[in-house]
Amino acid sequence: MASSSAPGPAPRGATTALMRYQAELLVRSQRWLAPVLLYAAFLGVGVGAGQPLLDSLGYAAAALLPVAAWFVRLCVTQEPPAARTVAAAAAGQPRVHRAALLTALGSALALGVVADGAVLLISKPVSTDNTVGIPILPAACAGLLATVCCALLGAAVGALCSRPLLHRRGWSLAATVFGSLLALVAGGSPARYAVTSLVTGSSAGTVPVPVLPLAGAAVIAAAVAAVTSRLTSVRG
Repeated sequence: MASSSAPGPAPRGATTALMRYQAELLVRSQRWLAPVLLYAAFLGVGVGAGQPLLDSLGYAAAALLPVAAWFVRLCVTQEPPAARTVAAAAAGQPRVHRAALLTALGSALALGVVADGAVLLISKPVSTDNTVGIPILPAACAGLLATVCCALLGAAVGALCSRPLLHRRGWSLAATVFGSLLALVAGGSPARYAVTSLVTGSSAGTVPVPVLPLAGAAVIAAAVAAVTSRLTSVRG
């Protein structure tokens, strides 16, 4: 009896190996420099020594959203077609695509955590009007939640604005820019709610806990990843 040509189940740990492969491609290509420099420029303009802590954390989280979307565009398009075909034959296209998305998200989160650490070091733990002290540890936790929320939503935007849904580079770039802006300003956006809660908390002298926005962003990102990964088998 002839054997099936379809690939069998991927071995245990295949996703981790694929993520390591994607990370090596990203590092060696040096394409990560552009989003990192963009993020550094955003922080250089909007965050300064002695500024209120929660305001600066909110700004750093918001600036991470388009950077996360950019990382996704890089990771899902960085493989040469021949290499992508080989990886898809070995592990399946959906798994390869999910590994690219996870690598991009991990890169954005690592960058965001470093930025939050820098903000904690240089910012002043006070309210916007400098009258109320802000506890550093709860503020750091709130800033981290907002950072993860914005990274997740940015990754979702990047996944929706690149292959397999959009293949043309010009349309993909334009959609990524517009989608990132919309995710930051649209009513009901988890990212907007998370960032606004930090800014509002800074004005009131209280520390918010943006758990609901984080949960919403996680649901959106997981749904987008599932749909786009499945579509790779249809649209490539």
